[in-house]
Amino acid sequence: MCELRRNMARTPPDSLFPDYPAMPDYRFEQHAVQSGFRLVAGLDEAGRGPLAGPVVAAAVVLDPGRIPDGLDDSKALKAARREVLFDAILSTSLVAFACASAREIEATDIRAASLAAMRRALSALPVKADFALVDGRDIPNGLGCMARALVKGDARSLSIAAASIVAKVTRDRMMTRAASVYPHYGFESHMGYGAQRHLEAISEHGPCPLHRMTFRPLRKD
Repeated sequence: MCELRRNMARTPPDSLFPDYPAMPDYRFEQHAVQSGFRLVAGLDEAGRGPLAGPVVAAAVVLDPGRIPDGLDDSKALKAARREVLFDAILSTSLVAFACASAREIEATDIRAASLAAMRRALSALPVKADFALVDGRDIPNGLGCMARALVKGDARSLSIAAASIVAKVTRDRMMTRAASVYPHYGFESHMGYGAQRHLEAISEHGPCPLHRMTFRPLRKD
């Protein structure tokens, strides 16, 4: 274990693991377990790019004996399939999610807000994870466990893929509900991204409290 920790401290993000094909599987988690870590969580977020709404992060610890079939990067799945897998993940796995609001994004930046949401999601799990696989290049500060960033992790790790699905479905549901409060913007169709309909609504009605005023074209220099 001490040797593993020393190697992790001096090697680049993906070097802890062999170079697996770019598709989600459970070998990253198995490698961590074989290295002495018992509970491995996948972390991912949804909503870095939209002009409105929160960024939502999820943490998922899969049960290796009950992994739902068909887990994949949420972006590669149709909405109906994500909904089915969302229910399957919640019924078989340990799951938590957390958000960073538009105001928090404005007060810091989208990177910092995304990492903060992932940290909160991990801490909200009903058990303490021993190790976290984090989608992307960055590891949130203060996770409370060993972690490793995994570039394109949602297409390589089943735990991260599951977290990507939970984060995406949760955020889409939040934006659909927001559409009933702010009906002018069509949030239920574009989820806050910069679609033409959205831009036209902002031009006609101005921004609402969910808009990220530091994002262009909302930002006024």
